[in-house]
Amino acid sequence: MALPLDVLEKSINQKLSLLLKDSRIIEGTLSGYDEYMNMVLTEVEETYEDNKRRLGTIILRGNNVVSISIL
Repeated sequence: MALPLDVLEKSINQKLSLLLKDSRIIEGTLSGYDEYMNMVLTEVEETYEDNKRRLGTIILRGNNVVSISIL
């Protein structure tokens, strides 16, 4: 099993899919992160209950993330 910070290190400038605690799915390109898994994502699209919306650039708190997938 890969450690989350190792996954993030290898994923800079790659497209990620993140499942959040409130069942939203966030897809975007990882620009940066810190030791608390707070992330800066660009070109973000949010999916929630079959609704999609573009968010642009966001800062996401790491404690909201349930899973990370590299696309």
